[in-house]
Amino acid sequence: MNICFIGGGNMATALIGGMLGKGFAAGQIGVVEISTDSRARLHAQFGVRTTDSLAGGVAGSDVIVCAVKPQQLREVAQQLASMLGKQLLISIAAGIRADDLARWSGSQAVVRAMPNTPALIQSGMTGLYAMPAVNAAQREQAQNILAAVGETLWLQDEAMLDAVTAISGSGPAYVFYFIEALQQVARELGFNAEEARRLSLATFVGASTLAATSEEDVSVLRARVTSKNGTTERALLSMAANRVAEHIAQAAHAAAERAREMGDELGAQS
Repeated sequence: MNICFIGGGNMATALIGGMLGKGFAAGQIGVVEISTDSRARLHAQFGVRTTDSLAGGVAGSDVIVCAVKPQQLREVAQQLASMLGKQLLISIAAGIRADDLARWSGSQAVVRAMPNTPALIQSGMTGLYAMPAVNAAQREQAQNILAAVGETLWLQDEAMLDAVTAISGSGPAYVFYFIEALQQVARELGFNAEEARRLSLATFVGASTLAATSEEDVSVLRARVTSKNGTTERALLSMAANRVAEHIAQAAHAAAERAREMGDELGAQS
């Protein structure tokens, strides 16, 4: 299949790099990008075709990946409307609902994808939703593209993409926030900046890897570290008293609500 990316930013770069690593050929991939510098970078880094012409980039493509900002997607989709045939249209723009993209572009073969930033190192998590008109071959195409940068989860209900946005889409920021806090505490306890960074990052990487490779639930792993009257128990009791879990839940619900609001706001465009 021939794939055309519209937009050559960080996520498109991650997907292209992941796809090439999974056996896609550079000749299969083209990028439409208005920035001269970005076009030069993508061609030099990956050897893919680049152009600033939407019509030229789309011509001959089987799959079009819209990798532009949500606020730009309506204009791009409307421009695509006269150029589309049977191509699969994949959107990685947060908030834009499939029906709205279909309305703007005139295509019913739409897959929405919600990847996250660890896709930049091929360790991402992507939620996927396909409109009913998307056939099995096109679902496989979308799967092969997004699986190049990590794990995927197909959803039957598009509304669940708002929840994906709140958990895995925004989730890396929650983890970085916690790491920042842990690094700050390490500094307060006497470590220098580099030591604080190493301690905090190694702890997160190690614990995440243990959880990912263990057959046991994370609650069991947590309990195993928590000795009676020990240091970990004291820390967890402090978190419980300060309702840390409840505040995390509130934050994630707020993110999901904002994702729904964005869908309403952006979809209201004519």
